[in-house]
Amino acid sequence: MKPLAEAPASPDNLGRMDKLAYGFWGCYFGTTALMLAGSAMAFNRSLHRISLNAALSATASGFFVLAFLGALPIPDPDTLARFLAHVAIAASMVLAYLLFSIVGALDNRKTRRRTQLTLVALALGGVALGWLLPAVHALAVGVGIAWWLGLVALGVALRSAWRGGRLAWRAFFGVFFMLIAMIGLSFIALARGQVPWQVHAVSALAGTAYLTLMASALWVRYSYLIELNQIMAHGPSYDPVTRMRSHTETGHMIVKAFKHQRDQPSALGMLFVSIGNLYALEKLHGIAAMNHALFVCAGRLRQVVPAQFELGRFGEDGFLLLLPQCRDSGQLIKLAHRLGPRLAKSVALNTSVNTTKRESEQTRWRADVGIGVLMVFEPAAKVSVTLTTARAMSRAAMSYASRVAWFDHASGEAVELPAPQAS
Repeated sequence: MKPLAEAPASPDNLGRMDKLAYGFWGCYFGTTALMLAGSAMAFNRSLHRISLNAALSATASGFFVLAFLGALPIPDPDTLARFLAHVAIAASMVLAYLLFSIVGALDNRKTRRRTQLTLVALALGGVALGWLLPAVHALAVGVGIAWWLGLVALGVALRSAWRGGRLAWRAFFGVFFMLIAMIGLSFIALARGQVPWQVHAVSALAGTAYLTLMASALWVRYSYLIELNQIMAHGPSYDPVTRMRSHTETGHMIVKAFKHQRDQPSALGMLFVSIGNLYALEKLHGIAAMNHALFVCAGRLRQVVPAQFELGRFGEDGFLLLLPQCRDSGQLIKLAHRLGPRLAKSVALNTSVNTTKRESEQTRWRADVGIGVLMVFEPAAKVSVTLTTARAMSRAAMSYASRVAWFDHASGEAVELPAPQAS
């Protein structure tokens, strides 16, 4: 069997495609062009890493499609088969690496280096093996390696998705559609000129879906970096640092909550969260790193705090959570124990306003968190005294193993609130 033996040179191969197939592939290449245009815009905004990822993803997948559709001027079938094998290996290696990067699987330097060496060794091994085999078998090896890398990428994306990765589900479905497109293109390459338009349609639509999902994932990252660039430049007085209420609005929130508590006597639940090492971070690594840290902490708070809580910044290093008409202290306590570990997770912070994340301009940081939990029962409670007490409790909690302090009304003192034991 010689799959490419009857495949003439490129213009004839494309000419034998159905007119409907041209329309579907036109949709795919239009999406590719839009993605390249978007990468150019990102480059102009100095987001070079995002721009490079988008351009590589569009270029690698676009060249793969062109090659397997028969658009290359290579008349000899054996030469074309070997070249397609090389294209399949190179393109799949680039796309797999980009996907690993998107889902955060390469954040660790050792893992990244090991992945790079593995991919290069796999590519070189596949090319070397291909040259030891007949042309058609070399193509089979290339497509097989591409498929294997796609399945690995699918597994990595699924694992990241189950762990709560923000972009992992986009990546997972993107790879799924990429594998479908790869099946169709492999069939098109093997049965040149004898493929029904439905195969072209499914392959083109799957390829378009892949590019769309990858573009959306990169756009999420792109918009995140734009906002991050703004907050690192403008400082903690600028609202986008935390995307929360401004200090003035937080003051209004407090006054309103205490007024409601006086007018309709009920318990007011309060959590005060302090980040103790922001000042040291600023002195060691600069204002940009501190702004990034605030940005990350606020984002994690929004992800965890239920909708019924009022949330705002308090001071330069604190956050205040209020729960009007709090009937049960249990939900305050559970939330406090969830917030501590969530906020204290290690994160890589940029130390420069340039958000391209070069390792030389990053530092690992872990928030030193303290949480004060308080329920206000007295309608005549003074706002300033209550806030001062809650803030002092949160700072005291930094010395506790659980990082949570509870105000005991019976003794009038703050005590440690140990984390519940896992059953």
